[in-house]
Amino acid sequence: MERQRRRGTQAVTIREVAARAGVSSMTVSRVINKDDKVNENTRALVEAAIKELNYTPNPAARRLAGSEVLRIGLLYSNPSSAYLSEFLVGALDESSREGHQLVVEKCAGTAKATASVTKLLAGGVNAFILPPPLCESKPILTMLEEANVLAVAVATGRPNPHLPTIRIDNYAASKQMTEHLIGLGHRRLGYIKGNKNQSASDMRYHGFMDACTEAGLKPADILVEQGQYDYASGLEAAEKLLDSNPRPTAIFAANDDMAAATISVAHRLHLDVPGDLSVAGFDDTLIATTVWPPLTTIRQPIAAMGKAAVAALANAMRNKWQPGRSSDGPEQKLLAYKLVKRESTIPVE
Repeated sequence: MERQRRRGTQAVTIREVAARAGVSSMTVSRVINKDDKVNENTRALVEAAIKELNYTPNPAARRLAGSEVLRIGLLYSNPSSAYLSEFLVGALDESSREGHQLVVEKCAGTAKATASVTKLLAGGVNAFILPPPLCESKPILTMLEEANVLAVAVATGRPNPHLPTIRIDNYAASKQMTEHLIGLGHRRLGYIKGNKNQSASDMRYHGFMDACTEAGLKPADILVEQGQYDYASGLEAAEKLLDSNPRPTAIFAANDDMAAATISVAHRLHLDVPGDLSVAGFDDTLIATTVWPPLTTIRQPIAAMGKAAVAALANAMRNKWQPGRSSDGPEQKLLAYKLVKRESTIPVE
């Protein structure tokens, strides 16, 4: 009688459901989130306990073993499918390990992105991961701030003072790659810029330019074309760079997709890579090792960034951090990068 009276005034918890079913709170969470790794007998026990106790999970505020269970919306519109694949692996890995639910939503353009945010919020999503370029979309950031919803910005060029941020030092990485090419004897360099609306693109470009300036390269020997981080824009930019006279002896592209496109253009022009032209990329996605020759590139820990993004949201929730309301600033995590040398770059003969 006492138990019935208490339930009439107090919501049933996920722990009570776990105790009734004889399983862990994590298992209950996985059943609720429709995790297909839960066996059918266990699922039936949990579902029976949920029915008996009349338990209604609140997707915005469920508790699992004393910590929040997140329903995370991952918005993406990155043109590089290789980048997205690696990022998703990391985010899904960490979400599964911690019992959080990840909802992936493709967004093409601002109107689609804002509609997606509205839909996800209505569906109980209580945190967002924003990989580039959405990590710097003012309409999206404003929407989430007004909704007082947690978000983490990933792969930005600079720290975001209002959000947890996961990134690498894009400036230093780009500068190191440029110094590597110059160290191989290349004195006429081409560069393909990334999306001009992203701060990471800006930092990579400045790293390239500063390395060229410090090495004393003449402005006439520094050739720059605009790209958009996709293969098609890499083709167009590489064609322009290789149409110059004299041609650059090395081209550094701001991501691997555009670097792979550069190799394709070189082959079409019957240029040997790396004999006639050295090519370098950025990110070390799958395409870096599937093109021939394999790309010298900057390894950005993309999967680790996905994991770190989920962990940052969990930490913010656990510490009850709120944008604009907490005395402590948001978590700023700078991950290590690595210059990976492969067969696409060699010294000038």
